[in-house]
Amino acid sequence: MMRRKLFTILITIVFICGPLWSQTEENSALTLEQCINTAITQNPLVLSALQHYQASLARIRQAKALPQPSLDYDSDLQPKFFDFKNQAETYFGGSWSLEFPGKRSVRGKIATRESDELMQEIELLKLDVVFQVKQAFYILLLAQEKLMYAEQDFELAQDFLSKAEVKFSAGDVAKVEALRARVEAAKAANEVRVAKNDVRLAKAMLNFLLARKKYSPLEIKGELKRASISLDLEKLIQRALAFRPEIKRIDLSLQRESLQKKQGYLSYLPDIDVGVSQHWIEGEGKTWDVTFSIPIPLFFWQPKKGEIAEAQANIEALKKEEEHLKNAITLEVEESYMNAVTADNQIQLFEEEMLAQAEEVYNMFLFSFQEGEIGGIELIQARRTLMETRKSYADALFNYDTALAALEKSIGSQSLEGENQ
Repeated sequence: MMRRKLFTILITIVFICGPLWSQTEENSALTLEQCINTAITQNPLVLSALQHYQASLARIRQAKALPQPSLDYDSDLQPKFFDFKNQAETYFGGSWSLEFPGKRSVRGKIATRESDELMQEIELLKLDVVFQVKQAFYILLLAQEKLMYAEQDFELAQDFLSKAEVKFSAGDVAKVEALRARVEAAKAANEVRVAKNDVRLAKAMLNFLLARKKYSPLEIKGELKRASISLDLEKLIQRALAFRPEIKRIDLSLQRESLQKKQGYLSYLPDIDVGVSQHWIEGEGKTWDVTFSIPIPLFFWQPKKGEIAEAQANIEALKKEEEHLKNAITLEVEESYMNAVTADNQIQLFEEEMLAQAEEVYNMFLFSFQEGEIGGIELIQARRTLMETRKSYADALFNYDTALAALEKSIGSQSLEGENQ
């Protein structure tokens, strides 16, 4: 009875607290690293690629498998069809095909290179997934930042509306000023709605990449920032050419084709069939038969025109592809590098001059409006300039972080830290 009561209590706790724990975990703010780890472990394309890789490992074992021996039985001189009882001669034994040394090893190496190529494709897929997650994460941060600015703009518009209505009631301004203030407040409210929808869509995209339901609750923890990383273009290019999965995959493909070519040459060398059987003849007793069979390569030119020629053509094609790929990778690294440098310069300009100036101009115009020195149009323009400057600064931070993410992808790494050391 006591065990049943304890079991009942545990089940009750699980049913009551389980959803609460799940909800707490689901609603907890995710960092960028947590999003990346979740995407890599849960993304259906990555999981599918890993299954294909497991299948390729199985093919290695198949390629290295030894030929199966065969059991032979021969019944001769039967007086009637299927008259085994009165047979006059029988052979009973086994045979085995022995491959020429090296053939089995080369087959295994070819299958291994194919498997390694799949692994590099998985690494390339992971790099793409990581970049997409980072981009979606930064898009959500940007959307949340612009929502905050839109709400601030709405508060300023509401403050401007209240001041304009007070001035209109006191007869200090014309009715058109109050109407203009109401229009600005309505525009600001609409901007808030648009910004909220952008946040909702950005969360849906990030949820999709994390293999979650599209509109599941999602909170993230992080900020758009200017990382203190020194970038050396030449070192980045060298790193990309050495470690990009596509380069490694082509190198593995070249090795595989060279092995295919070697396999073609090995096809000249004959395999040996060995057979051993016990021979029985009625009235003469039992004896042993041993047979060796070696194929004669009369059509020796066929492998040359087949496997060897195909492998050589593939090698030449892969060399050209590698040359083109290295040029494309170099261009990709340079483009990402220049985008990061340009965004970094923009951020520096905003931080050193434009943000402070926009704040100062708005405060000056607000004071002048309160003192009756200027009209509402000047204050509205100053407020718009302030909001646009803040949004442009957020865009510059987003462009910088996205450019760094693209640069990381272009060099075949998930992080730039330590790459230039």
